[in-house]
Amino acid sequence: MLIAIFGEMETKYMRCLNNSISRFIHLMSCQTSKAMPVLNDFEIMATMLKHLKPVLDEIDEEKLASEATLWKECEDLDIYINAAREFVERWSPKTSKLLSVVRGEQLLKIIRRHSLEICGVLCRLLRTSSSSSSFAGVQHCVQELQTWQPERISGHIEETLRSKNDDQISCSEHLAEVVESLGLVSNQVLLQESIAVEKEMVKFQANNCLEEVDQINQIIDLLGLICNYMLKNGCFGTMNGVAIPSYFRCPLSLDFMLDPVIVASGQTFERSSIQKWLDHGLTICPKTRQFLSHTNVIPNYTVKALIANWFQENNLKPPNSSESTNADELSGQDVIRTDSFRCSVQSSDTMSRCSLEVGDAIGRLNIDEPYVSGELSSSLCQELEAEKSNHQSPDHSYAHSRTHSAISAISSYDYVPSSATELSRISNRHEKVGEIMCESSISDKNNRVHSLSSSDLEHDETTLTRVQDLVENLKNPLNALQTAAAAELRLLAKNNMENRIIIGKCGAIGPLISLLRSDVQITQEHAVTALLNLSLNQEIKATIAEAGIIEPLIHVLRTGNDTAKENSAAALFSFSLLEDFKLKIGRSGAVKVLVDLLARGTIRGKKDAATALFNLSICHENKARIVQAGAVKHLVQLLEPSTGMVDKSVALLANLSTISEGRLAIAKEGGIPLIVEIVESGSQRGKENAASVLLQLCLYSTKFCNLVLQEGAVPPLVALSQSGTIRAREKAQQLLGHFRTQREGVAGKKKK
Repeated sequence: MLIAIFGEMETKYMRCLNNSISRFIHLMSCQTSKAMPVLNDFEIMATMLKHLKPVLDEIDEEKLASEATLWKECEDLDIYINAAREFVERWSPKTSKLLSVVRGEQLLKIIRRHSLEICGVLCRLLRTSSSSSSFAGVQHCVQELQTWQPERISGHIEETLRSKNDDQISCSEHLAEVVESLGLVSNQVLLQESIAVEKEMVKFQANNCLEEVDQINQIIDLLGLICNYMLKNGCFGTMNGVAIPSYFRCPLSLDFMLDPVIVASGQTFERSSIQKWLDHGLTICPKTRQFLSHTNVIPNYTVKALIANWFQENNLKPPNSSESTNADELSGQDVIRTDSFRCSVQSSDTMSRCSLEVGDAIGRLNIDEPYVSGELSSSLCQELEAEKSNHQSPDHSYAHSRTHSAISAISSYDYVPSSATELSRISNRHEKVGEIMCESSISDKNNRVHSLSSSDLEHDETTLTRVQDLVENLKNPLNALQTAAAAELRLLAKNNMENRIIIGKCGAIGPLISLLRSDVQITQEHAVTALLNLSLNQEIKATIAEAGIIEPLIHVLRTGNDTAKENSAAALFSFSLLEDFKLKIGRSGAVKVLVDLLARGTIRGKKDAATALFNLSICHENKARIVQAGAVKHLVQLLEPSTGMVDKSVALLANLSTISEGRLAIAKEGGIPLIVEIVESGSQRGKENAASVLLQLCLYSTKFCNLVLQEGAVPPLVALSQSGTIRAREKAQQLLGHFRTQREGVAGKKKK
């Protein structure tokens, strides 16, 4: 009886599976006009299943009853074939291509596995059967399934994400394959893909589908890599032969921004592109991933003026307002050509850049760095103009560093940075939610704070009343209110000292510190940046420090997003300017997390970690902690010119070289050849600090002295002793004198 029941079940699942296969085969025969990714693989799978169908029809029901696992495999295969059918039916041109590839190939892989399992059982059942044609059909199906080589675009996606931090060349090759295979070849296609991915994210977040959300987050990362690489390698064309700087392109669509606007997150986009995004009901900033408190857009007059200047400098005529702002039409070459894209991948080391590397200011508009602000302040514009006046041609790469922080100004290991000017630089550099002002408002003698919210602009509230309301919202249990309040306080504290005093006196410090332990990363980011801005006031800085800021900042460094970690490191630098807190911060465990950021953070994170560690290293007790935390290894790696951190790294090494553990670590990690090279070809400041390191090494160890001499340090030191800064000349002369003394001592011993 039991066997009969199992036999009925197996027969039922066989029939269901046969029916599903028939429907799937019929569906795929009707899809010739569909442009769905991996459609060809679905068609091949339908053809292979076609060989299996007649075998399932003819198999002896008595034999089925003895196979306990076969009906389960048939049940599973039936489920996944129906899922594949629904997947194909629901696909539309507005569906994300990247997600279609990943999900489609996952389905095909599962169908293939279950099909092989069923074929294996059928081969065993039919081996002794009189129906040789059925046995041959199953064998043929097995052979096709085993030898089938699908496109595996998802493999390139996986490799891109896996190698993005390890192997840029390998990552680029896989990116080229993804772009070519999926036709991600124009601004509008990229915009459509971004919108489609974000809509999927909203859907799965609403249903609390964590696994799918993680998958979509990876696709969002991939889109950023694609846009980043396309800009870096000049895959978008020129305007009348002049390369369009990458920072004039919309971070969302890569369109040339002729009508730049700013959204609530402080990011700048092309109006038409961000409007399409908002029109789809999307309320997340495409770059920062933070919730947009409102969907108003405000013209970015500063960026618009810079673009107008660029047209004028290059003798180009801006398109009329009636003309399309689509970069495809502006350039004529803005559609990626696959062959040129491949060429750019292979010759990325030698090709010229189309973007101007203008550091802190313009880096915020550059798609190269996905999670930074698109704002340009008046001081940034002045900085740009100053930089541009130092170069002969508009397409010359700017050498200005994004982070002009403490270490870029240090003279040697006993230099103490000016707290007021340095912290102001860091706070301005880190502020991501800046207010956009036209030239008249920039020069407003009252230095009024302009809120991004139009509703705030309409209400005639005093700053005090507004701040009091915001402080109450910080204490509200609703995270949305906390986040919005922290974001606005961050903005209010950005440029106005009076606002900082009001915020400090209204009781915002305690609630802001509490939000540093929030589980919501964007809330952490707003809170830590608001506290960083508030710390520009010395009195408030002391109040924040005494309120127990150190441990929460360490928590942010461990758990926050990239921006929050950067700003937390900058905040630690700010509080380390208080003499009593250098030692407290060093003893708190902050050194270890700062070294971790130095090792694995973004380039901005690395710079801010180095800045904070430098200031902590002024306290002698902290030097050993920094060395023991493994900082020297990472600092030596950052001495490579390509990192953009040579001056910062060698400055911190100059401090650490004053203790024996530091000198030993520098030599052990292979730092001597790189430091000698900096003496020869580094910046004036870098040469000075490199000479300080070599002097410390040579004075305390004959072995290290010999290693320095073996690296050919004498000629560059002689040159430095004649043409370096005053302190660099002194150090070079001391070293050369030490070498002479050593040589004379050796010669004297030989005479004896």
